[in-house]
Amino acid sequence: MHVERRPSSRPRAYRRRRPAWVYWLRRGVLAGVVLLLVVTTWSIVGALRAPGDDDASVKLAEWARDHGLGPVVTAAEAVQYKLNPPQTGGTPDTSQLASGAAEPANAAKQPTAGPTTIPRQPALVTPVTPALPGEGVFVPAVTTKAGPVVQFAYLRPDSVHTSYLTGVAWMSHTLSFVLHPGFQDPGTTGMSQPSQIKDSQLAGLVASFNGGFKLKDAQGGYYDHGHTVGTLTAGAASFVVYKDGHATVGTWGSDVSMTPSVVFVRQNLQPLITGGVVAPNLDANVQSNWGATVGGGYAVYRSGIGVTATGDLVYAGGDALSVGSLADILHRAGAVTAMQLDINKAWVSFMSYTHSGATVTPHKLGTFQRPADRYLNPTSRDFIAVYAR
Repeated sequence: MHVERRPSSRPRAYRRRRPAWVYWLRRGVLAGVVLLLVVTTWSIVGALRAPGDDDASVKLAEWARDHGLGPVVTAAEAVQYKLNPPQTGGTPDTSQLASGAAEPANAAKQPTAGPTTIPRQPALVTPVTPALPGEGVFVPAVTTKAGPVVQFAYLRPDSVHTSYLTGVAWMSHTLSFVLHPGFQDPGTTGMSQPSQIKDSQLAGLVASFNGGFKLKDAQGGYYDHGHTVGTLTAGAASFVVYKDGHATVGTWGSDVSMTPSVVFVRQNLQPLITGGVVAPNLDANVQSNWGATVGGGYAVYRSGIGVTATGDLVYAGGDALSVGSLADILHRAGAVTAMQLDINKAWVSFMSYTHSGATVTPHKLGTFQRPADRYLNPTSRDFIAVYAR
């Protein structure tokens, strides 16, 4: 029996054909994502393969900051600081402290000639009382025929972080200073010096120490024999070197300014000490003014440099330092003008050098993270080398 089928009233399903531009848009977006991943990966690999002894975490953090991810890095560092704050109370490793009479094991054993004209510096008054045996006592680190031209002392930073020691290096005004650029910041283009202390520059080398913040964060400029990176800024704390090699620290535009005898300038933030008086605002806006690169962490690795009334230079550096305690220690060391240098455990470093024939051996001030021969190899940040004249 034949049954007639009625046509279905249900509309026939059909597939709508997408416009061609949608297809090409999707392919374009996918290609863009792939290209971005390739370029990003290539950029990161290039950063990781950069010369120098910066470890992988440091290189990745610096790459992120240079590519607009600074807030992410800062947030991560803030979390790390909260999870691992500096220890309070306790006692430090006293093996670093001087006996008050004997020189430390790493003191220079160089032959001397002629009378000693530079005496040992008087002991520092310590922030924590009573002082530990040898605390604040200077001992020779490098001795030349003029006497102990570089001297080290250690003292606790404050009455809270008593298990840490801050290293203080006193450097005679008779020494000569040279500013070296980092190969990344500020870069070596147009500079008179390389990004390391080369073998040909080892003669007479007595010390070296870290420079300041990256220039984009330093609120100032970098000057080398007529070549400027950034802007030399009025009111900025400035480390200045002259043609005869001597150096000083001052406020740009008042204490120091550009003259024909200036060969190097390194600016960094505002002065910690001016006219012998510690700045009153050191505990205000710590993150924006004194340490944005570590999430505003208050007591962290810090370093600073100052000049005394007699023209000698004093450097201080160590862990668990607030801006105020750093300034206080520089003031105790005799600084009448002082500035903060770089912060963070990856960047703070001071070393002295001893010579035995053709061999030059670096020695650390304190127990900072980097190897003692850091500046004998290409380095990504600027630093200062110090020579006996």
